[in-house]
Amino acid sequence: MTYRQPAWTRAWADLPPVAGAAVMATGIISIALELSGHHGLSVAALALAGALWLVLAADFGRLLVRDLARFEAEADTPPALTAVAATTVLGARLSVFGWGRVAAVLLVLAVLLWPVLLTAVLRHWQRRMPGAAFLVCVATQGIAVLAATLAAAGHRPWLDRVALAFFLLGLLLYVEALVRFDRRQLLSGAGDQWVAGGALAISALAGAKLTASQVWGGEALRTTTLVLLGFALAWYAVLLGAELARPRPHYDVRRWATVFPLGMTSAACLTVADATGVGWLRPLGEVLLWVAVAGWGLAVAGAAVSRAS
Repeated sequence: MTYRQPAWTRAWADLPPVAGAAVMATGIISIALELSGHHGLSVAALALAGALWLVLAADFGRLLVRDLARFEAEADTPPALTAVAATTVLGARLSVFGWGRVAAVLLVLAVLLWPVLLTAVLRHWQRRMPGAAFLVCVATQGIAVLAATLAAAGHRPWLDRVALAFFLLGLLLYVEALVRFDRRQLLSGAGDQWVAGGALAISALAGAKLTASQVWGGEALRTTTLVLLGFALAWYAVLLGAELARPRPHYDVRRWATVFPLGMTSAACLTVADATGVGWLRPLGEVLLWVAVAGWGLAVAGAAVSRAS
């Protein structure tokens, strides 16, 4: 008898690596909702992010076991790093939720995946790269955020040291990605060009976490965090202007890489406001949160229509 693969597993097989951005987007919106006091909505988003992560983790394992050639080909591309970034965003939210042990397991998993995928991506680095190139920074800063979050929850100073090391490395990787970023993507990108700003937003979030720690708090780190957030907001304005100048209304799976920076900028504003005492960042973050939620809804609708057609 010929084995017929179930429909739901065939649907998994069609998912590209960038689909991990859906977990990143949903997870960071859950964090921003929690920071702004919308606990019920935050938990609902967390549950959805967790379910999506499990689906993608199963697909990741299936490829590793049954289709190693495709796994190796996809591991060479920047979107593969969404596996690390999504794991750290989910872990950060679970830590706040009180599931510290699960979050710690996710941190270990992310740290184990990070060098393998990062090395594969950097080996195939090109001169002109799309916005997904900034995922080398996002994945690295995601580890910094999760390590700092667990350090604060469990009072483990050594995790703050780990977080600082990844924070600084993430900034170096951002510069490397910026040098190679194809600026034409601002007007022609299918969605992942927004990661140019999202990478700075998650860097600011990591900086805010470290600023609030008992190990690394200080004026220099506070100033660095505010500068990073300022550049992230500047990117937000530039990218939004490019979208208005050259509208791209059709759905593309890379649009999840637009929603993630929208949510991350909101979460960064809310976190930096508390860490630095710059009060006006909180209402700004709350406004940007609903922009991100609207973007998430449009991405869900686009994905549903795309699957149905």
